[in-house]
Amino acid sequence: METVDAIVIGAGHNGLVAANLLADAGWTVQVIEATAHPGGAVRSGEITAPGYLSDLFSAFHPLGYASPVLRALDLDVRWTHAPDVFSHLLPDGRAATVSRDVHRTAESMERFAPGDGQRWTDAYAEWRGISDRLLDVLFTPFPPIRSGLGLLGRLGTADALRMARRLLLPVSQLGRELFDGEGARLALAGCALHTDLTPQEAGGGVFGWLLAMLGQQVGWPVPAGGAGELTAALVRRFTGEIVYGTPVSRVLVARGRAVGVRTADGRDRRARRAVIADVPAPTLFLNLVGERWLPPRMAEDLAHFRWDGATVKVDWAVRGQVPWANPEVAGSGTVHLGADLNGLTRYAGALSSDELPEDPFLLLGQMTTADPSRSPAGTESMWAYTHLPHRQSWPADEIAAHVERMESVVERSAPGFRSLVEARHVYSPADLERENPSLVGGALGAGTSAVFQQLFLRPIPGLGRADTPIDRLYQGGASSHPGPGVHGVPGANAARAALARDRGLTGGLYRAAVAGAHRAIYR
Repeated sequence: METVDAIVIGAGHNGLVAANLLADAGWTVQVIEATAHPGGAVRSGEITAPGYLSDLFSAFHPLGYASPVLRALDLDVRWTHAPDVFSHLLPDGRAATVSRDVHRTAESMERFAPGDGQRWTDAYAEWRGISDRLLDVLFTPFPPIRSGLGLLGRLGTADALRMARRLLLPVSQLGRELFDGEGARLALAGCALHTDLTPQEAGGGVFGWLLAMLGQQVGWPVPAGGAGELTAALVRRFTGEIVYGTPVSRVLVARGRAVGVRTADGRDRRARRAVIADVPAPTLFLNLVGERWLPPRMAEDLAHFRWDGATVKVDWAVRGQVPWANPEVAGSGTVHLGADLNGLTRYAGALSSDELPEDPFLLLGQMTTADPSRSPAGTESMWAYTHLPHRQSWPADEIAAHVERMESVVERSAPGFRSLVEARHVYSPADLERENPSLVGGALGAGTSAVFQQLFLRPIPGLGRADTPIDRLYQGGASSHPGPGVHGVPGANAARAALARDRGLTGGLYRAAVAGAHRAIYR
């Protein structure tokens, strides 16, 4: 039986972050990946036409650019930006555009309502005053005691109470409180719909505010040469072994302790110190561990785990510039289109009712606009995705009909677009899961972003940490706090927990405290 200090299940970016940190600490580490490729949802490839490079899943990475975890790894990645960060294009042709130049953003918002330019500038100044502390809170293991106290000290008691309220607001309510016009409100709402939350759902405001303000501060950059360059940098940095095309079928547990894994070929591999899993929580606990080793209440809680919505994604090779009717959006890396505020509510309502929206809201990426290396000069490598209800399966004809709706949305905003499409590639929810088994049913977030599945409630009620009730087994994927996004924090949290457990006398105290807390929660 092959033995290493740690086994990491999954070579997604979180798994690779965990593997790098453990290897940096002197551990021998083996990463076992089910597919033939590293990166999980951070990959690139020519899937439409020769010379057109597509990001297969994630594309723009403001959280990765701002992440102290990735920054500390000192990866050899070059970031590049579109001229503008994003635009929300309304059905009537108007556009609200966020630029890294706050004055340009303010001018765009001012066109929707007098005073909204200054209101945006004020909101951004407020963000700049606390962004470093707030990101520390988000990007450190739960509970974020030191960083939380630092944020409290920066805000003071009165403002901290009001900030706590803001973090719970629906994005529709937050937009109404901050701005008078539809443009700035849509900028927040469109960002919030990068998650599975509706405009009326509690907690959506924080996602819209976070992504919009990060876009204002650092942009929504992309790795030059494709998202896969970020994965390639993590792989190059790693000094251990990565085994590809080898699904893990079981986490081996003895006396309540993870001791290794069994792969689909029947081979057992031993881990002396830790097993870290960069897979969704239901996959880890119900499939790889099994209910036999779980506390009964934990198995009950997992029955209430909620996935986020499914996704259908289309990539296009466009032989020319996209013929936007409103030229303002031509320089935006990301375009939100297909709905105004009422349309976003109708779209989200259809999804909540398990229906296909007749007028889908699209998140669209102009990758060559952000990185000229993605396609020949004068062309565009472009994608768009939209959400679907989470179902077990989708008939091919329903997916094809919805792709037609998506292209109709683009055509209305960019007349002549269809005539410029040289090739296209469609990922249905089943296709997404086949390419990356962690995208279960086409869910991009490894679980809903709703407030009842966040912080110490993610993925189920617990400690909000990477530690699990099985000793030496750690969650290192997006199902764990702080959730999805290409920032590497779940993987880093898992590596830090494994190192803390293994640290002499303090490690013994850590193990005892975690075990006692788990007994209290799941008894």
